[in-house]
Amino acid sequence: MSSKLMDYFNKQPRLGTLSTASKDGKVNSAYFGSPYMVDEKTIIMGLTKNRTLSYLQDNPNAVFMIMEPGKSISEWKGVRIYVKMTDLSTGGEKLDQMKAKIAAHAGEAAAKMIHAALTFEVQEIRPLADFGQGWEKSI
Repeated sequence: MSSKLMDYFNKQPRLGTLSTASKDGKVNSAYFGSPYMVDEKTIIMGLTKNRTLSYLQDNPNAVFMIMEPGKSISEWKGVRIYVKMTDLSTGGEKLDQMKAKIAAHAGEAAAKMIHAALTFEVQEIRPLADFGQGWEKSI
């Protein structure tokens, strides 16, 4: 992995999706602007009480996907990052820091809605479209 991935992941403004699955196989995909890669193996984000949080409590495995449109479909850029949730904090310093970060970027109202601070460990990185190229060429 490289700082290229971190730079791409943390670029603002941007939206990405986080796809999750419950313990009984129900799937969910939601868009988020708050995830932040703190190092090459760790992503943090804040969540409200929602389906994504519920599913992650059932099943800690998920996929972040970030896409950027291109002039044609073959010129789109993006990456899929397979992760595992390693920590969920609903109080304390980690949650306070997450709320402060969200308040700075999205405002106090958005920060007040945050219920939990989550930490994910990167498990695998794949390009947006896997045509035998590495993820580095897809961003």
